[in-house]
Order: sequence, then structure tokens, then C-alpha cells
Amino acid sequence: MFKFLTKLDYLLKETFLGLLRGGWMNWAAVSTVAVLLFLFGLSLQTSWQVEKLLNQFGSQLEVSVYLEPGIDAKSIEHLVVKMPEVVSMQSITKEEAWPKLVKDLGIADIDGATQQLGENPLVDEMKVKARSSQVVPVLATNLAKLHGVDTVEYVDEAVKRIAQLHRGLNWFTVTITSILTLTAIAVTTTTIRLIVLARKREIEIMQLVGATSAWIYLPFILQGISFGLVGGAIAWSFISVIEQFLGKLLANQPEFIQFLANGLQLAPTQILLLPLILLSFGATVGLIGSLFAVHRFAKA
Repeated sequence: MFKFLTKLDYLLKETFLGLLRGGWMNWAAVSTVAVLLFLFGLSLQTSWQVEKLLNQFGSQLEVSVYLEPGIDAKSIEHLVVKMPEVVSMQSITKEEAWPKLVKDLGIADIDGATQQLGENPLVDEMKVKARSSQVVPVLATNLAKLHGVDTVEYVDEAVKRIAQLHRGLNWFTVTITSILTLTAIAVTTTTIRLIVLARKREIEIMQLVGATSAWIYLPFILQGISFGLVGGAIAWSFISVIEQFLGKLLANQPEFIQFLANGLQLAPTQILLLPLILLSFGATVGLIGSLFAVHRFAKA
């Protein structure tokens, strides 16, 4: 146990000294990783928010099915329930809908209004909730094919726009993240190589006294991981500051804007997951970059 702690103390000291000796080279690697993780974190968070908005539309979006006159909603309920796209369904008979409509129109005498029209002019209606927003068009098409269905209505354009935005944002995130990841790995690799070259004499002495390559180069690998962790922490800090700023800015906006902003808030698990993803991603980038850097020297 004592031997393990001694080795751990040595590795941590060497890693810390390497970070101090790196100077501006370290900052170049850390800042590159921080920019990568900042843009990645913003894109990921925005993607989560748009996905949540899309799911909200999907969960609240109801397909309204209006039946032909004389057709009872109960006669086709069993067919609608069996559809795989359906989550739930509510039937509204014309007898139930008529009093509510008259009340909404501000007419107090329901019987008098009915007598003036001669009969209830409404038809039975069904409110069908889709499993997800993507299946809404398919569900609407299938519902329209049922016998006794007159018209099917649903909000299609808004869902399509949000879905297109979500797909475009995902492609943007993948493209930018890929380019910046390669850049961050290249900068980290170059930085670690320069640090190794600056300590070439010390490394040669360690090799002469019998130190293994793993023992010699492990501190440099830990330095690369440290670059990623520090960059992830900086990125998360900037994202948090931006969130707080936007929160204060939206606090003075109209109620609708505040309602929309509250609806786009991340779930508690996502709030905890975001910094973990950034730190893990940063550590991985630093690890890969440092491994590339020391690989050539370790083989020499």
C-alpha cells in the first residue's frame, strides 16, 4: 500500500510540474479543448431542448376526427384503439359537445338555441393522441380511411418545422464537433510533444537508470487528460453563465415567452449529465492526443 501511494505521489507531482513548465503551450491546448466543448455543450443542450419541444408537441398534439352525421363514435372506437400509433383516445358525442359550444358562445338558453336550429348540428368527435410526433401523419391517414370518418385535422406544419430544425441541429453538431475534435487532438498532441522534447535530457537519464516507458510517459498522458478536464470545466462554466444571463433576461419578458422558456428547461438528469459529458469528452480528447504524442517517443 505504501509503495502504491509513493508511486501515485510521484505521478501527481510530475504531472503538476509538467503543467507548470508548459506555460502558454498548455493554455493553447486547454483553450482549444474549451472552445470545442463549449460549442459542443451548447449544441447538445439546444438539441435536448428542441427534442423536448418536439416531444411536447407530440404528447400534446391530438388528432381531431370528425365523423359523418349519424355515425356513433363507439362504433369505431375498437378500430382506433388497435392502431399502433395511438396512445389514448377520447370520444366526444354531439350531445356532450353541444352544451359546451353553446356556453362558449355565451348563449344561456341551450334548449331555445336547439329549438331554433331544429336539432343538434354537431357530429361525434374523437380526440386521438399519437405515440410520437413522427407518426402523426401516418395516424391521420389511417384514421381518414375508417368507415364513417368525415374529416381528420391536426397541426402538421409546426411539427415538421421543429423536426427539421432538430435534424439540422444534429447534423451541425456532428460536423462542427468532428472538425473541432480533430483540431483539439492535434493541438494537444503538438503540445505534449513539445513538453516531452523540452524534458528529453531528464527522460534519457530515467531510461539509463532502468525506468520503463510506461513509467516515464504516464505523467505526460495525465497532463493531456488534465487539459481535457480543465477545458471541460471552463466550457461548463461559460455555459452556466450564459444560462443565468438568459434566465434574467427572459424574466422581464411577456408571460408567453416565460412560459415557453420554462417549457424548454432541461430535466434534472440532463442538468447533471451535461457537465459529466463535457468532462468525459474532454478527458478522452486529451487522452487520445497525449497517446499520439508519446507513442513515437516510447517506440524510439
